[in-house]
This record gives sequence, structure tokens and C-alpha cells, in this order.
Amino acid sequence: MLGGGQLGRFFVAAAHEMGYKVWVLDPDPHSPAGRIADRHLPAAYDDYAALDELAQGCAAITTEFENVPADTLDYLAKFIPVRPSAAAVAVCQNRIAEKTFLRDNGLPHGAFAPVHAEDDIRNADAGLFPGILKVARFGYDGKGQAAANDRDEALAAFRAFGGEVCILERRLSLDYEVSVVLARDENGVVKCFPTAENSHRKGILDVSIAPARASACLRDSAAEYAERIAEKLGYVGTLGVEFFVSRGELYVNEMAPRPHNSGHYTVDACVASQYEQQVRALCGLPLGEPRAHSAAVMVNILGDLWFEKTDTGERYREPDWTKLAAFPNLKLHFYGKHHARHGRKMAHFTVIDGDFDRAVQIAMEARAAIGIVDEPSPQPPSPGRG
Repeated sequence: MLGGGQLGRFFVAAAHEMGYKVWVLDPDPHSPAGRIADRHLPAAYDDYAALDELAQGCAAITTEFENVPADTLDYLAKFIPVRPSAAAVAVCQNRIAEKTFLRDNGLPHGAFAPVHAEDDIRNADAGLFPGILKVARFGYDGKGQAAANDRDEALAAFRAFGGEVCILERRLSLDYEVSVVLARDENGVVKCFPTAENSHRKGILDVSIAPARASACLRDSAAEYAERIAEKLGYVGTLGVEFFVSRGELYVNEMAPRPHNSGHYTVDACVASQYEQQVRALCGLPLGEPRAHSAAVMVNILGDLWFEKTDTGERYREPDWTKLAAFPNLKLHFYGKHHARHGRKMAHFTVIDGDFDRAVQIAMEARAAIGIVDEPSPQPPSPGRG
């Protein structure tokens, strides 16, 4: 496993339950996945001595985040299977390559233009404004992007990003967001989990509800688009695809070549989780059953909860987790991270229930009980036309 965060930790746990041993390469000596792996190599992703150890000691390689250098994946693929492939990951690593892939394959997406220099903004189509300027690489959780209501704001943002290669995207009127997590095996068999509905706080995933409160047509269309993406990429492994719903129509926002935070709910609500599917696809096993046996609502827990405001600033203190124990159908998962900080994903909980509305109600009550006060709208979105 390349990468040692919480997604890697869930993968290690799933692999252990299936009888496999796992080595993790991650430069962080306190990496959550490394702490439970059979072996942790605390090395950089371009440390070829460490990569040689992986190639000699492991039967196959996967990754838990998209920013592992494609050259690293290409190098390892000379010796052992790497799933997903470097080529597939490279498309998802770069927003320009990603949007170009969507355009070339006839998949719905917002208008965009690559930005390599200031003149690209000055000469951009007026229809791209108001827009959003995003760095082409390494932006996530709302980082590396800025509103660009006009050319002047876009130029200012480009300069603030240090002239880094960017993409200018037309801002869509947003109804809501959904995502599809799927697994595809080496034979091209695809299994999709139920489409989830997502809301964010400060650019970071806050709540995922599955199944999404949208029409069956729209949920099915999202799954079909995600399957087409996986097929066109020649993808093997677990893949997350995020969509905007704008005026009832689907637009692909981005792809994640790994398990996805909006798929955390699958651990508790589905027959096979997204992490079990990742293990199965990597090891050449038949994929499991993605069917959900319960409605599910997942709530992210960020490090902000560890900081209590006082008259003189902030006080660091552990939240009272016993408040969540009062909800018997709530499953709490900690990530084993070394310390909390603002905006850092520390844990999540999932509420499962046979009654969809009750699951949503309980999750919102539990969310408030631990101090997350800026509630997302509990009202279902417009179902759209599909």
C-alpha cells in the first residue's frame, strides 16, 4: 500500500480480515495505516531502495491517494502488478488531464480552459466567468482554488498561486452533489455501490447520505457514467466519482483513483465494503456484493472539535464521545491519527437504520450532540430529471 492515511488504514484492516499481510510505504512515522500494517516503510514515494523492497516482498501494489508519483507506479509495475495503473492515476492527478479525458469521451462536464500563463486568462472565453480557478495538481478539500468572478479576480488568484499551472472552470449553479463508488476487476466486471448524496463544510466532506435523496433515474445515470469512466480508464480497483447536479443535470466534477470518503458508509451498511472490494480487485478475486442492507448517514469528524473557544483563545480538549454511545445504531470509527488540528479528518460515524428518514434524523441529532452546530439542510434536494 502506497500511502498511510485513514483510507489505507481501512484497507489494511480489510486485508487482514481476509488473511493477507500488508506492507505500507508512507513517509509519516505516525501514519494511521502504518501503525497497524505488518510492516511500515517510513520512506518517500521516490525512494527507490524502499520501492525495491516493496517489489521484492509484496505480491501486488495499490495506493490510497492520487498524489503518489506516476513514475513510482510505473517503476513498480515493471516487477509486480500495480492496480490501478499509473496511466489511470495520472489522469486523475491532473485537473486538466481529467477534464480533457471527460471531454474526449463524451462525458458531461463543466466548461473549462487550461491556464499556463496570464494571457490564457486574458484570452479566455467570456462564458467561463463567473468561474473558479484551481491549481491543476495537488488541490483537495477546497485547497488550491479561488473564486474568479471576472478576469481581474482570476489574474489575482493565478498570481497568488505563484503562477502554477491551473484550470479555469465555469461555476455551475449547484443543486446538490452526489458520488458513486465502484469497483472494477481485471476482467472488466463492475460493481457499483448505491449513489450517495454529499454536503460539505469549508470545502471538506461533512455528511454523506446513502441512498441519495434523488430520483432513481438520476442515481442510475450517475452509476452509468461512473462505469463508463472506469471502462475508458481501463481501471482496476476501487474508484470514486463525484458529480455536481446543476438544474437537475449531472456533471462530473472529479475522479478519485482509490476508495472515497463518501464511501465510508459501505463499511457498516453494505454486504462488502469499498475496502474489501479494493482488496479483491488487487488480488484477482471475484468482487463482493455491494448491496446496502440499511440506509446510512455518514458524518465526518474534524480536528476542530478538539478545540474549545475561550475568552483568551482556544483550549485543546478531547470531545465527550460517550454522547455518541447513546445512539445504539451509530458506528464510530477513529483513524488513529497522532494529533488533532483544524480541518484534519480524525474520525467519522455512520448511522444505519431500516428507515431512511429515521437514519437522517438520528445522524443530525448525534452530530449536534458532539458540538457540530452549523447543521446542513435536512431537506431532500430536488430530485432532478435524471
